[in-house]
Amino acid sequence: MSEKVKLLSILGATATGKTKLAVAVANELNGEILSADSRQVYRNMDIGTGKDIDDYSVGGKRIPYHLIDIADAGYKYNVFEYQRDFYKAYKNICNKGKQPVLCGGSGMYIEAVVNAYNMPEVPVNRELRAELEKHSDAELVNILASLKQLHNKTDYDTRKRLIRAVEIEIYRKGNDIELTNYEKINNVYFGIFFDADTRRKRITERLDYRLKNGMIDEVKQLLQKGIAADDLIYYGLEYKFITLYLVGKLTCDEMRRQLNIAIHQFAKRQMTWFRGMERRGAKINWIDGCLPDDEKTELIRKLFFHD
Repeated sequence: MSEKVKLLSILGATATGKTKLAVAVANELNGEILSADSRQVYRNMDIGTGKDIDDYSVGGKRIPYHLIDIADAGYKYNVFEYQRDFYKAYKNICNKGKQPVLCGGSGMYIEAVVNAYNMPEVPVNRELRAELEKHSDAELVNILASLKQLHNKTDYDTRKRLIRAVEIEIYRKGNDIELTNYEKINNVYFGIFFDADTRRKRITERLDYRLKNGMIDEVKQLLQKGIAADDLIYYGLEYKFITLYLVGKLTCDEMRRQLNIAIHQFAKRQMTWFRGMERRGAKINWIDGCLPDDEKTELIRKLFFHD
């Protein structure tokens, strides 16, 4: 692999148009896209995760993408597996002489691969999980805080994620574990931003569009295929609240209202994470999302090669 190869990363909060821009950039630079979305890895979870597969074409030309639809819905894919799968795809793209373009909003996934975090592979401990289930969420947070320093709760927005975080830390305390050993990547970050009012408007409009165009049926079909309601709730946001509606725990209006609030809160947490990346030393070239698409693409091209 050539040492000159750089990773071009496009990040941003939900509903900022990352996919469409990444496709335009990949088309311009003879590239292929690596998804950095913790839920787009799952098959048959398309509308709720915003895969927008139709956007991976420019003028009839299909732009190759990776790390989408690589795990079955119901499975608990994790950042360790993502790191492993990312490096395989990344090397494959580079070996073909193509430009790798990372695109997504999962900050932990992005940092794990760009900074080559040493990740432990932690097996499932069902007995421990059963014991942890007896505790309240607040108690679980306190347990986790006793095991590690908590910077934020981004990955603990559902009970199952919180239990998994405790499980990982308990395993780390009691075991000699082998860590991953990857090389850091020569990377340039680009971020898409909108002012808060515009971001809120885009999020709500996209949610209403998806609710009217098959998102509820998508979750219903997953349940009909035998995926447990708790497993869908684990994925959070659309899958959590629509599942609660479908099993009769929320009315349709309650589901829409609570989901809308949750997505807005999620977008704020994403931006908090990205600002944290900057404090940790990442240079993110922020681009106004209101610019025309061709101007955004040209700006990225110039900054990328200048950098």
